[in-house]
Amino acid sequence: MTSIQGKPGEIHELARYEVRPESIDEVLAAIHEFVAHVRANEPGALRYEVWQEQARPTRFVHIFVWRDEEANRIHGQSDAVKKFAGILYPKCLAPVEFIEYRQVDANAAFRRESQTGVDPTT
Repeated sequence: MTSIQGKPGEIHELARYEVRPESIDEVLAAIHEFVAHVRANEPGALRYEVWQEQARPTRFVHIFVWRDEEANRIHGQSDAVKKFAGILYPKCLAPVEFIEYRQVDANAAFRRESQTGVDPTT
């Protein structure tokens, strides 16, 4: 049986945090603006998802996969990250927790584009 794993050099991370209840709407607006920027401007972000906990909507998780260290560096140094952090961090109950993972398997591969923009799996 074949497993689906990340490619060598990819960085798989998760960020989680909880915000003050009165700041949910502002944080959601900032998330949408921020993810739109990542989608439009960061081809090295192979996956960037934000999930909100249903039972406790003040809790969020960001799941991301970077093509490589350079993509992660570009993201981390962007003005969009600085703007998002400036909105988010003061509204958090505790510091945002960033955790790096190793992908061991999945039920489906997400789209990975080559640097030329062509999906090598098609």
